[in-house]
Amino acid sequence: MASLLLRLSAMLDAGDITNVPRMTVPPAPVPKRRSGPLARVRFYGSRPAITDIEQLLAMRTRDIRLDGEIGTLFRDRIWSQSAKIIRAWMLWVAILNVLMLTLPWLTLPPAVTLSMLVPGAVLSSVAIAVFLIWREPRAQRLQRVALVAGMGIILLSIALIGEAAGGGYHERYLNIMMVVAISAIVIFGIPLRWTAAIAAITVCLYCIFQLRNPGLGIGSAVAWTLFFACGIGATVVARRSMTLLAQKAFLLDLRDKTRVAELAAANGRLEELARTDPLTGVANRRWMTEILDALWSAQRTRVSGALLMCDIDDFKNLNDRLGHGEGDRCLIEVAKLIGDCVRRDGDKVARYGGEEFLVLLRDVDTRAALVTAERIRRRIGDAGLANPGSRVASRVTISIGVAALEPGDGDVTPQQLQERADAALYLAKQSGRNRVVLYGADAACLDRSRLAEDA
Repeated sequence: MASLLLRLSAMLDAGDITNVPRMTVPPAPVPKRRSGPLARVRFYGSRPAITDIEQLLAMRTRDIRLDGEIGTLFRDRIWSQSAKIIRAWMLWVAILNVLMLTLPWLTLPPAVTLSMLVPGAVLSSVAIAVFLIWREPRAQRLQRVALVAGMGIILLSIALIGEAAGGGYHERYLNIMMVVAISAIVIFGIPLRWTAAIAAITVCLYCIFQLRNPGLGIGSAVAWTLFFACGIGATVVARRSMTLLAQKAFLLDLRDKTRVAELAAANGRLEELARTDPLTGVANRRWMTEILDALWSAQRTRVSGALLMCDIDDFKNLNDRLGHGEGDRCLIEVAKLIGDCVRRDGDKVARYGGEEFLVLLRDVDTRAALVTAERIRRRIGDAGLANPGSRVASRVTISIGVAALEPGDGDVTPQQLQERADAALYLAKQSGRNRVVLYGADAACLDRSRLAEDA
């Protein structure tokens, strides 16, 4: 494990992670990440931009600006919550408007109440329209323009209702308009410029309708407008502070998740190195043992399948004649040929040690296992890899021992199945090499030519 850590560290320091051996078996399970901002954080090349996040966090909170992809991530994260708040607010405004329009029927003349119905109907209709626009994600500019325009119409309708009622209702509805605007500014999670637009519309409408109030002089109207403008400005500042704090909290969360992702990726690479044969790229003996143990423990019913123990014939002589470099190239090619002969979605190939390979075939019977083993033997023999020191042929050949699980075998452990495959391999070596032998049966019990046709 220490050597693996040193190797990984050297590769990361050199900036080269492309030479990490590739596996022909599934990688180690990595904890499933939730969907959301972290799932889209890899927009700065192949690694999360942790340095950019740190630079933003180093700024003063009031100077933080989320632009580009990070800004998009933040808006995507808060959209769902903001949309729910906006829809709920619009729905309640429409309902309260209907309830408040019923009260004047009891206190005001019918002609006055009829004049209040038109702006009241417009108010509820616009609120429902904005509600529908914010039901699902659309173009951001469209939704924000619809929200600001809808707020302007809603506030105008409230002021017109008060003006139509006259008397004390004029001032009362203007105050209601201000309360409605302030509540919207505080709870709507939209960018500052759109919030400022709602605030500006509110102040302008308030000033205009106060000047139209017959019960107030111009001086009083201007004074009240300035007073409420200060309140609206303070509300906008408070909304900006809330947004900045939300952005900083988002950056902190994004930084933590990015660091966790980096650590998980590093652990995944380390686990891959620990479970993979560095030369051939297939699983190593440790991983195959883990796979077998996990398969046996996870199956509620008895496991079916077979193990193939493969050994390159006279591999030591190949190394002595051609050198270890050619021997390594031979192992790499043999591992590739074996991998091409098995099913990639269920079968597993591992380098068991030296020139030995172990193949796990899942959900196959004895005949299918023998057919696969013969296919491997023929494919390697036909590859024409040189082995001048072989006592069998001038090319590389392989001997294979097969141990299969049959319905009448009873409970067989992974260790026992490996021992059977090893015993069959030993018999193949003793019988002349370059052949397939089934554990517990004579190698000649299956006609070799018939196997070749099936393969």
